[in-house]
Amino acid sequence: MAHPHQHSDSDQAEILDLDAEVFAEHTADITARLPLRSEPRRIVDLGCGTGAGTFALLDRFPDAQVTAVDTSAGHLRLLREKACARGVDGRVRTVQADLDGDDWPDLGTPDLVWASASLHHMAHPDRVLRRVRELLAPGGLFAVVELAGFPRFLPADAPENRPGLEERAHAAIDGHHAEHLPHRGADWGPMLTAAGFTVEGERTLTFEGGGGEAVGRYAHGGLRRLRGAAAPGLVPEDLAALDELLDTDGPNSLLHRTDLAVRTERTVWAARAR
Repeated sequence: MAHPHQHSDSDQAEILDLDAEVFAEHTADITARLPLRSEPRRIVDLGCGTGAGTFALLDRFPDAQVTAVDTSAGHLRLLREKACARGVDGRVRTVQADLDGDDWPDLGTPDLVWASASLHHMAHPDRVLRRVRELLAPGGLFAVVELAGFPRFLPADAPENRPGLEERAHAAIDGHHAEHLPHRGADWGPMLTAAGFTVEGERTLTFEGGGGEAVGRYAHGGLRRLRGAAAPGLVPEDLAALDELLDTDGPNSLLHRTDLAVRTERTVWAARAR
């Protein structure tokens, strides 16, 4: 998940959980189309967050064990709680680790390494890719899923008093993202090749779906996180309109709109070590 700036674990976890709910079928479709030579038994989920990928992989591969890795103890705690609630805690191991650090913990020899919306957060992704190559079992697959940016939700002519507000708010933080998340939206194919992988598949998936309470909450949470970083770059009229959208009790709240739709693109790279 791409984030405009730093937030608390609980705040970030809410967005990750909503992302998992909204894109559940989308993620399941990605796991179903991976070019695997055989069903993986040992999977590593790098930058697992609160478990969207972990649980999709457990559902897709019922005989697999997943090692879920993240820097956040809070996210891993929530993931373990979900695993227990789903009755799959015996198939999940959680590992807290900084993947940009010099020393990685023992993650075994996985048949599949999954990294969804996590690599663009790495300060040294080239080094991370080389370590994944060393980690994989012979013939194992590395699946990278990355997003072009945070989803859009509002129609182009909304809100009625400030049409195009959402795009202007995102444009206001382009410089922040360029500085702090320089690899967001990158083409990972050449980087995978340089790290010693052969890219066996690449496809970009367009997602557009609307309706439902989860989409409203997802839009509200995402734009609320965006506001702080975007505020200095917005004119007062835009900022006031954004605050109206974020006012949960107001008549113009995002939570009351019926015209929201999630629009985004995600690209999947499937690579095998040479």
